[in-house]
Amino acid sequence: MRKHFWYVTFAVFFLSATIISWRSAGANKSDGKVNSTLNAKELFNQYISNLYQAASLQQTGLAFDVFEKAVTGYTNLKLEHKLPQGSAILTVVDFSKSSREKRMWIIDLFSKQLLLNTWVAHGQGSGDEMANQFSDRNDSHQSSLGFYLADDVYIGKHGRSLRLDGMDPGFNTNARMRSIVVHAAKYVSQNTIDRTGKIGRSFGCPAVSPKVADQVINTIMGKTVFFINGNDDSYTSKYLDETGPLNFIAADTTAFDLAKL
Repeated sequence: MRKHFWYVTFAVFFLSATIISWRSAGANKSDGKVNSTLNAKELFNQYISNLYQAASLQQTGLAFDVFEKAVTGYTNLKLEHKLPQGSAILTVVDFSKSSREKRMWIIDLFSKQLLLNTWVAHGQGSGDEMANQFSDRNDSHQSSLGFYLADDVYIGKHGRSLRLDGMDPGFNTNARMRSIVVHAAKYVSQNTIDRTGKIGRSFGCPAVSPKVADQVINTIMGKTVFFINGNDDSYTSKYLDETGPLNFIAADTTAFDLAKL
């Protein structure tokens, strides 16, 4: 009786192990592409997380999900050859934050360093202390969300300024026509915050303090990525699609590095 029990137990164990092994082998064989994509996704997330931690971005108030969007867009723009080969600078503006906060970050993705964290203005038409309305319409005096390329420098009514080219149709591609540029503005300062409880507002430009204007312009000019985030569920962008980056990583999961794109 005892011998029969062990025979039955062994047979059940062997059959179960065989079925599990067969199912695992079949899943790996048939779903290899899916597994590869999952691995690529994990690698991409880990890479972004490492950048975020290395640059100590959490300590300065940049939300991880906003940074993740910005890096995804940067990667897609790099893959589409919209950027110079050595372009490593990413500017993130988060208009979901109060204008009292330093809500612009300039990051060197290759050296994994935060270069500057400072105040930045939103448009008068977008709101008071908080920006809650966005538009690409001329004369709206509202800020526009999305991805831009920070391009060339010129001297205008605000002095030395930097042109922005919008990359998201329907959201910011009228930037040139609207003269949406990075420029200095005296109302972007701690003194203004102390007097009014917020910084001043622009006609839609991401204006910065005169104290850092040249530093900002000199750092981001020459076709670098400039991303403006905000609370608007209608905003969409092809540059937030992870398909391109994940396919690139899946082709070689051993050495993903933005510097090699």
